[in-house]
Amino acid sequence: MPDLMDGVANFRRDVFPGKAGLFARLATHHRPATLFIGCSDARVVPELITQSEPGELFVIRTAGNLVPAHGPAPDGVAASIEYAVAVLGVTGIVVCGHSGCGAMTALAEGHDLSAAPQVAAWLRGAHAAPSRTAPAGSGPAAVAALVRANVSAQLRNLAGHPSVARALAARQLTLHGWVFDIATGTVERLEASDPAGA
Repeated sequence: MPDLMDGVANFRRDVFPGKAGLFARLATHHRPATLFIGCSDARVVPELITQSEPGELFVIRTAGNLVPAHGPAPDGVAASIEYAVAVLGVTGIVVCGHSGCGAMTALAEGHDLSAAPQVAAWLRGAHAAPSRTAPAGSGPAAVAALVRANVSAQLRNLAGHPSVARALAARQLTLHGWVFDIATGTVERLEASDPAGA
């Protein structure tokens, strides 16, 4: 924790003064253009990858960048999506997977998650089972294939949320699938012909 407080002190001393005008505007104005749904993995930092300023992205981070299918039960992810689309009026949503994803590795390689029952339930409950459509096997190639299949599956789940479906039908919103490669810093955009409509 001391390291984090040192970072806060550095921010206040070295960064904030140069952006004081931006933060003054943001104190009363919140209109991000894009909802970025990414993985909770600490190596995947949406603002860094996209070089976005504060206020430009509305960010949801979940294990495995999962978007649960819409349902009647209260759901923090669904509430955040609805807020971004229906209240903030974002015009684009990115679902971003990444190389070496722990959640996708666990699925691809059939890891025993009995010591992490909430993780296991999350992966099942969010319909993160595109492993049925990805090539079987373990290793980096299987994980990479599953990462891509998972992004497509989450885009399909996302399109089923009522606020998203309405905005798509009104042509007020576009969906995009990305895969970030940690080692090279590259971002692969899924093909436009992808069934998720990325």
